[in-house]
Amino acid sequence: MKGGSVGIVSSVFAGKRYAVLGLARSGLATVECLVTSGAHVLAWDSREDAREAVAGKAEIADPLSIDLTGYDGVVVSPGVPLNRHPIAEHAKTCGVPIIGDIELFALARPTLPAHRVVGITGTNGKSTTTALVHHIIETAGIASRVGGNIGLPILGQEPLPAGGIYVLELSSYQIDLTYSLDCDVAVLLNITPDHLDRYDGFEGYCASKARLFTMQSGGHPAIIALDDDNTRAIAANVRDLNPVHAADIAPIDQARWPALQGPHNAQNVAVARAVARSLGIAGDAIERGLSTYAALPHRMQLVAERNGVLWINDSKATNAASTAPALGAWPPINGKPRIHWIVGGLAKADHLDECVPYYPNIKAAYTIGEAGHRYAELLSPHMPVDDSEMLTAAVRRAARVAEPGDVVLLSPACASFDQFRDYEARGEAFVHCVAALDESEAHSDA
Repeated sequence: MKGGSVGIVSSVFAGKRYAVLGLARSGLATVECLVTSGAHVLAWDSREDAREAVAGKAEIADPLSIDLTGYDGVVVSPGVPLNRHPIAEHAKTCGVPIIGDIELFALARPTLPAHRVVGITGTNGKSTTTALVHHIIETAGIASRVGGNIGLPILGQEPLPAGGIYVLELSSYQIDLTYSLDCDVAVLLNITPDHLDRYDGFEGYCASKARLFTMQSGGHPAIIALDDDNTRAIAANVRDLNPVHAADIAPIDQARWPALQGPHNAQNVAVARAVARSLGIAGDAIERGLSTYAALPHRMQLVAERNGVLWINDSKATNAASTAPALGAWPPINGKPRIHWIVGGLAKADHLDECVPYYPNIKAAYTIGEAGHRYAELLSPHMPVDDSEMLTAAVRRAARVAEPGDVVLLSPACASFDQFRDYEARGEAFVHCVAALDESEAHSDA
């Protein structure tokens, strides 16, 4: 591993055979873990530089080109679409399971120092809740690691000492690729339609989330926010349920937590509190953790306050359901809306229905990307719209008209892949655009 760091090593893999398909960060960590543990590894990636990174450690060959009979597993990246990729049928023909790095972590757990695992899933809010739970645990003085769909690959991190707690953000794809992950605390935040290109309809997507709870042993609590029919349907079949009701969220006073504003963060806080209590963390440590938590990059991140205007980077909001709570975080003052909304990108839907209830909060919209023209047509009957096309133009135009007390919010409700590598690159571009604003432009009425 980089810098000579030591990741997870386990005797459970010694003498076994694995194929690893995909050599991005989690794939490289997987190869390192398996090879160091004494497994034979065959590795492949379409990129030559990625293959070179494991040359000398692993056999280099495309697993589609060989008979995989006798292998203990094909480890794939969560990004591999198993409903379309030929590796799924090939592995099935050879009688080999397709797994992910989370399953390898689950298999290695009995050989690691005694620990607990918190697994967090949901369509929206996973990253914030995962980071918040991790922060509360550390505030309480307990060793913790965060991984899964956030941060560094879990197999590449140094194992925790006895008593530590792993906090894993789990996408539906990662849940699909594990069969042995028995979470000491499993969490479901919400479910709205997403990733439907990978599933047999919305029911298939919901079933993927539900599997996190079917893998749990008795006595391990399941914390589920009962805010929608989909989560309630899953909760009805879950043992050891620890529900979080809307009534638990409504009385929360968020004013003392600057990084946890808006109704979606009220849910995140309520769930994080329930997780922490399930772990036996004292109430004063929980409250200290909440008050000292700093927002994740690209998720309701305050990047600047210029002349009384807040600039918020919410680039991770890649669908309308994720954007809607952000729009609800800044209601009108004295009846005057104050949000300048930068929206658009590669659309996941041709509507913004979940955002409609918050239109009265929006002073103006600035549409960008491939969906920009369509969204401009949708929004123009309800608010002033600038069809900006490019993020840089949207930032400049919002800066010219925003007044003290206003909020310029990048919350695109779209994927980023039309103009950016990923949501992180889009968010970083926004931060750079804001930093580059000339003071005179920010004051200009031009």
